[in-house]
Amino acid sequence: MASSIVDKSRRNDRLAAWLIKAGGLFVIVAVIGILMLIARVALPLFYAPSADRLPEVSAELQALLATDGSGTSQTRELGESGSLTITLLPGNRFAVQRRNVEKDLLGNEKTTEQSYKLSDPLPGTISTFWLGRKGQNLYAGTDNGWLVRWDLSGDGEGRLIETVEAFKDHRRITALATVLGDNSLAVGDARGEITTWMPIAKPGSGEDKQLALIHHLPGFAQPVSRLLASPRDKSLAAFDAGGTIRLVHMTSERLLLELQAGLPVTAAAFADRGRQLVVAGADGRSVAWKLDIPHPEISFSTLFGKVWYEGYNKPEYVWQSSAATDDFEPKISLMPLIFGTFKATLFAMLFAVPLALLGAIYTSQFMAPSLKGRIKPAVEIMAAVPSVVVGFLAGLWLAPLMDKHLLALFLATIMVPAMLLAAILVWRPLAEKTEIGRNLKGYEFLGLLPVVVLALWLSGQLAVPLEATFFGADLKQWLYSALGVRYDQRNSIIIAIALGFAVIPIIFTIAEDALSNVPRNLSAASLALGASRWQTAWRVVLPSALPGVFSAIMIGFGRAVGETMIVLMATGNTPIMSWSLFNGLRSLSANIAVEIPEAPLNGTLYRTLFLSAVLLFVLTFIINTAAELLRQRFRKKYGRY
Repeated sequence: MASSIVDKSRRNDRLAAWLIKAGGLFVIVAVIGILMLIARVALPLFYAPSADRLPEVSAELQALLATDGSGTSQTRELGESGSLTITLLPGNRFAVQRRNVEKDLLGNEKTTEQSYKLSDPLPGTISTFWLGRKGQNLYAGTDNGWLVRWDLSGDGEGRLIETVEAFKDHRRITALATVLGDNSLAVGDARGEITTWMPIAKPGSGEDKQLALIHHLPGFAQPVSRLLASPRDKSLAAFDAGGTIRLVHMTSERLLLELQAGLPVTAAAFADRGRQLVVAGADGRSVAWKLDIPHPEISFSTLFGKVWYEGYNKPEYVWQSSAATDDFEPKISLMPLIFGTFKATLFAMLFAVPLALLGAIYTSQFMAPSLKGRIKPAVEIMAAVPSVVVGFLAGLWLAPLMDKHLLALFLATIMVPAMLLAAILVWRPLAEKTEIGRNLKGYEFLGLLPVVVLALWLSGQLAVPLEATFFGADLKQWLYSALGVRYDQRNSIIIAIALGFAVIPIIFTIAEDALSNVPRNLSAASLALGASRWQTAWRVVLPSALPGVFSAIMIGFGRAVGETMIVLMATGNTPIMSWSLFNGLRSLSANIAVEIPEAPLNGTLYRTLFLSAVLLFVLTFIINTAAELLRQRFRKKYGRY
């Protein structure tokens, strides 16, 4: 009978062990499977582009071939406003002919002609020129490495804006073209190098921006003979005299494709919004390719490095996925999102960890058991509050309240600790000498609640006269005028409090359990040797429970890193990299929630969001792995207890 019971227990134990192993294995496989599914969507971002040569060139493609940039005259149609024609004349001069079309309220058109010449003295002989697609700027390159720019946007005659010595070695500039949007100028030279230039504001330049070298693109061993901008994105097709074609992207500085035309190219054009390229030679032969370049703007440098975007005066980390114009360049640096994730987590942990750990130490070591039985469940219930509720209250109640009483908050951070310390200093002798103090042992914090309320009330009362006296009755305006700090209503202080509120129950519960499970004989021995209750808690109980306490902190950290709704609702979702407490942020998880509804299926933004999900997964895995290694180390160190 006894042996059958033992055998049955062993079978049950083996079954339970197998079930536990199977469950753990299932969890591991499920996690890896989810990661692979997410990564499968993100990986095409890094696939190499491809091109298929078309067996024949259709008449439609033949008709698209143009010779802009290779002749002595260029014309731009300016929509309903008319047209502009530039002709290069002998002697470094340009003839400008503008046709202006005006419509009155009744729809009647009036056409006027304007002609003039540009004959400004130049530092060299013009070797090539380019008229911007919008007809606002005329660029010229010289045979000794100078760039010249005229402004043709006004109703009067064109104005010379600047001459720039582009190359100190005076190499010949052989090709020019403006990239999509007409803001950046691509320059090809006799050494086969390709660079892009952009007007930026410089000190002393006044209202006119000056051309600056922005990007170096993959070039050739031979001189660049021609440049052609893609109508789809910031890509370029560059040609050399031998018929080699390189497709490069300006912002990512990637070499996308290299094609061989087999003939010197004299005319070229993009078709199907940049998805096809057709070229022709002097003998009339033509070649065409179908291009598959789904994500030309993606590279590790654009995702994780500083990039010099159009309209910026220096390289920066920028996330801006969309805009209202067709020639908008997506800015998809993940660094502001990674920074925002860690900033929100750091500030939340700085708020939550001290409160949660001190609360756990007091609850486990000093609080009366009867009161502990009520307080601990109440704190644990806080963890059940939905994140969306916390975010809603933080964004619509706490943020406006703090905006109105900002100085009171700063005063409270000083008044509350100071008055608590004063109350404790007064309470200690009373607790030792009076019957009331001995009877309230374990209930001390109840007597401190009125002190906290009084400190908060005093902070609110003192804030108004202090703000009027020292900050001109407006602390936020003073911060901006005196320190240059902007105050956003939904800022990092809000997220620290709201996210900290969500993390505190997790850290408190796990840490309190770890502290309470320390054997009582350790604390009893410490007290018997003359240590105070605080010395026992700090030097005996806390080190013994350190692995569990550390686990509590890291679980809270993981909770904060992956939080979405609180960060989404309690911050301004501004993807900026600033440590200021008064600015907002955008985290990886919140960015996915914001952007994914508007992301085109399988587009660059869509796949980048999945990449950020993979990154968030990997970051969490690394943090948890490091935390487990440290926990094991603490466990070995304090295992003797």
